[in-house]
This record gives sequence, structure tokens and C-alpha cells, in this order.
Amino acid sequence: MAEKDEIMSNDRIKPSSPTPNHLLNFKLSFLDQLAPSFYVPILLFYSASDVRTFATDLSVLSEKLKTSLSELLTLYYPFCGRLRDNSTIDCNDQGVLFTHSKLPIHLSNILKNPQLHNLYQLLPCAPYNPQPQERDTLGIMAVQLNQFKCGGIALGVCFSHKIADASTAASFLNAWAATSRGHGNSSFVPPPMEETSLLFPPRNISVDVTSSMLGHANTVTKRFIFSGSNISRLRQNIGCPNFNPSRVEAVTTLLWKSSLEAAKDTSDSGEENIAASSVCHVVNIRSRMVPALSKYSIGNIWQYAVSSLVEVEGGVGWRDLAERVRETIRKVDGDYIRKLQTDECVEVVKALEETRTVAAEKGNRCYAFSSWVGFEFYEVDFGWGKPTYATTIAMPIKNLGVLTSTKDGDGIEAWLTLTTREMAQLEHNAELLNFASLAS
Repeated sequence: MAEKDEIMSNDRIKPSSPTPNHLLNFKLSFLDQLAPSFYVPILLFYSASDVRTFATDLSVLSEKLKTSLSELLTLYYPFCGRLRDNSTIDCNDQGVLFTHSKLPIHLSNILKNPQLHNLYQLLPCAPYNPQPQERDTLGIMAVQLNQFKCGGIALGVCFSHKIADASTAASFLNAWAATSRGHGNSSFVPPPMEETSLLFPPRNISVDVTSSMLGHANTVTKRFIFSGSNISRLRQNIGCPNFNPSRVEAVTTLLWKSSLEAAKDTSDSGEENIAASSVCHVVNIRSRMVPALSKYSIGNIWQYAVSSLVEVEGGVGWRDLAERVRETIRKVDGDYIRKLQTDECVEVVKALEETRTVAAEKGNRCYAFSSWVGFEFYEVDFGWGKPTYATTIAMPIKNLGVLTSTKDGDGIEAWLTLTTREMAQLEHNAELLNFASLAS
């Protein structure tokens, strides 16, 4: 986007009713404390034809969004507060920054080939590198409504990761949309805000596992699209005798295998020991708890799982990697989660960090994946239809893949970050391109 946008308005949206005194101090859970200090970015795109069915004057649409957001914030009161330390949110009703921006380009210019540098401009902040002063100004949540020349719009929303994971973001956006359609506070009752901190009480610990990994030089992020039919072929091709890999397991396996092969093909002699590799997967634990939590539960209800090492000398096999992916994800079971709810939680986290550190010191490659597949971003309908395209902005972390659903619900979009050199090699991997198309 060569041409700059025009800021139409900047507002601070406060809850329509003040937060009661007994709710002014919101405690983060232990899992929230472990979450990164950056923001979770979401982008929702709506076509001009859909938007016109609601309003020809986008200032009307903007006011509708602000009014419904104000109503919803009475229920999601921590989202308009301020983070005071790594254990507390001051629910002071300072509000959510809402920016209305006008861009002199058509929506199609963005959607025909989404590029990261263009997508970043549609967000209210730089999500992965907020400065302390900027975080205090932005607060827990910020919104940017982008108006395109054609009449289409993009809604960019950033949530503090200290209170929201991707599942929480999807739940909030759908609740906001329901409120906008007139089906909000009267019929929607969110889970108790303090539910997660009661289940996972805060601890005297502070670990940010991603801060040291952000902003690596000489990395590049590319987008790969896996259609539903290609994923079906991939699952059959992996051919595990004991189980049929899920869509996420299959795509993770292929990206891990292809990335590892690119690393081996481009490594100089003595540069790095790539005799073994591991995989790290973010696991949503809502459905794994006993009893299971609602998918609408608020907070960081996920956990990292790190695999044991896979020897890769002499070649990398489908089955070994696929089995390791499944084994890793299934490590996070009921017993594991119960430990996180007791004093053993500190030891669990320390053991996880030690595993990652030892692997890094030995030069073994660890590839991390976060799956947003199944989260209902494509269901967010404010009254003018569902999104044409819904996505996130991949974290600039080397050897990280973020998986999201495609609009039809059958495919997977993968944002993958590697070194520039390794990505150049990966782009020509015939096995990968047999199942995926390189989109950007």
C-alpha cells in the first residue's frame, strides 16, 4: 500500500455502564501470567456488496460498532482496563481505542495477495513490538475500522495476550457481533470472568517464552494454502498404520518435514548440528479439562507441549514425525492439566523450559506450531454478513507456523516463518507443493 490512510476519527469506547467497585481488580490466572506480553491480532474483511446492504454511509456503520462495543464491555469489563503488573488488571473503564481509517485503495488490492507489510497497516498497533508506554495507551484491546475506496471494510482488532488467546478473541468478536445484530446482552451470558484464575490461581512466577525469540534478523514469512481435498490426500499419504492423522496433525507433519529438509539442505558443514529435531505445539486445553470448560471461556487456556527428539540423520520419515506430533499433543491430558492447578505447576513449567533450552544448546532444531483451526472467526457477522477473509498476522519468530481455517472450513492456511535462506529452499520443495499452494 503505497498511499497512506486518512484517520477519520479516534475515540475511546467505554462501557455503557460503569464497572461495579467489587470488580475493579481482576486477577490474572497462572496461565495468563505465562502468556507473552504482546497482542493477539485479528483481521476481518467484509466485501463492499455486503456492507452496502447495511449502510451506504460508513459513519453509520462505525457508530453501530462503537455502540455495540460499549454495551458488550459492561460484560467483558477487564477488556477496557489497564494491565498494572503480571498478576492484575485495573478495571478502571478507561476504554478501548477505536480508530476509523480511510484508505484510497480497493479491498481487492489487499485480498488478491495478502502481504504482511500491507496487513500490518490495518491494525491499531504493531502487535508484537509494543513499547511499555504504548501498551499503557492502548490498554487491553484496540480496534481499527479500515474503510476502502470500493466501500469494503477491514476490522483490525488487537487483544492483549495477557487476557486473551485466539479462542477468547473469537468468542469476544462473535459476542460483539451478536450485540451489534441486537442479540447481545439480553440473550448472551459470557462465562464468569474470574473462572480461569480460580481454576489456575496466580503464582509468584514470570516467564515469557517468546520475548527472546521475536524479531530475528534474516527471517521471512510465507503463506501456504492447503485445500480440503489436498489435506485428505496428505492424510492418506502419511499412512500411519495405527491411526489416521487429523488435518492439523497432517499439515504440521508436512511443514515440519519440509522445513527440516530445507535446513539440512542449506546448512554449512559445522554450522549447526541437525542430527535431531523436535516439535512444539500449542494445545487448547478447554476440552481436555475434567470437567471440560466452555469454548467461550476467557483467558489463556492453553499449554505448550514439546516432543522428544527425533533422529534425522539419513533422512526424515513421514510416520516417525506424524507419530511424534500426535504423541506430543496428547501429552497435555487430564493428569498434566491437574498438575498445572497445583503447586507442581512451577516444576512443570521449569521442566518445559529446560527441555527447550537443552535442545537449543545442542543445536537441535525445534519447530513450533499454533493451531487456530476451528475457531469461529468466519462466523463474525455484525449485521452485514460474514467475513470474506479472516486471518491473523504471523508472529515474527523463526521456525514457527500458525495454522488457521480457510473460509470453506475444510482447508488450512499456514503462515510459516523461517530464515530467508531456508525459505528460499522450501519454496521449491516438490513434496510440499504437491499438497499446498504458495500464496505469498
